[in-house]
Amino acid sequence: MSSHFGELFRVSTFGESHGGGVGVVIDGGPPRLPLAEADLQADLARRRPGQSDIVTPRKEADRCRILSGVFGGQTLGTPIAVLVPNEDARPEAYTEMETAFRPSHADYTYQAKYGVRNWQGGGRSSARETIGRVAAGAVAKRALAALHPGLEIVAYVRSIHTLEAAVPDPGAVRLEQVEANIVRCPDPKVAEEMVALIKRMRAGGDSVGGIIECCVRGVPPGLGEPVFDRLEADLARAMLSLPATKGFEIGSGFASARMTGSEHNDPFEMRAGRVRTTSNRSGGVQGGISNGEDVVFRVAFKPTATITRAQRTVTVSGEDTALAARGRHDPCVLPRAVPMVEAMAALVVVDHALRQRAQNG
Repeated sequence: MSSHFGELFRVSTFGESHGGGVGVVIDGGPPRLPLAEADLQADLARRRPGQSDIVTPRKEADRCRILSGVFGGQTLGTPIAVLVPNEDARPEAYTEMETAFRPSHADYTYQAKYGVRNWQGGGRSSARETIGRVAAGAVAKRALAALHPGLEIVAYVRSIHTLEAAVPDPGAVRLEQVEANIVRCPDPKVAEEMVALIKRMRAGGDSVGGIIECCVRGVPPGLGEPVFDRLEADLARAMLSLPATKGFEIGSGFASARMTGSEHNDPFEMRAGRVRTTSNRSGGVQGGISNGEDVVFRVAFKPTATITRAQRTVTVSGEDTALAARGRHDPCVLPRAVPMVEAMAALVVVDHALRQRAQNG
């Protein structure tokens, strides 16, 4: 099983949903970065369960412990190991899943691949695995602050089901606006409607999906590689590795297929002594390499697969049955997925920043 990500800034996550804990080992990070557990805790708190009445009620403090790689408040340049213990596991709520596959979940595919699976909360396929990613992303943000001061990554909920926020300029959205409501949408009016919709879905035993938009600003030109390791290709891989993701687009995305070249091209101009573009349909990336504009992309998340409404399925032994899942699940993953998207963006950008420095100084 592949649990590693990155070339120079390399992370390896470990742990299962209802095991002893989850975490990450981070290798290749720069030495002498100021780092403490509190620096990781802020983003982990944004990801943790039980933070509001529209997410899973599982009560986990998600307090992290840095086990290695930090001394005297600074990174050593050696592997950083981070552990987050599981404190509120309830495996008894998943006994039905021991013999019945949840529709559209990873139960069947894990069984088909390995011939064995951890059915308690989904084991390794659970979104609880993303704790390691978010912790690593917090370290990556610290590294980026040293490498490229002013670089900022802000993600937010752009839409849920048919409700879409009005966001005229992704580059103008601030973290304070995103964190001003429990759904993490910068449009306050639409955010209220989203919260009400999620509550209706939960009451009806159903779930709902949506789209998260992310803006990385302050990116210098030159990050990314031609051909296979294009910046947008690595971003796509990173985002689609997150649980429940079903789509990725950058800049104009699929809408570009309905444009002409003259409509879609971003004209160049000189501004304040720099080459800039007058529009940003490219999403900040051209030829797989950043052009200095904001990197703007969107990630589509499906409705949560585990719902309490009864659904048709089959058992491990191949018998038809029905399953109404128990356990504690998000009726919509998007509010907690926002810091996950930011973390994966940070991991991609810091890896390419280190690669650019290694190759070109």
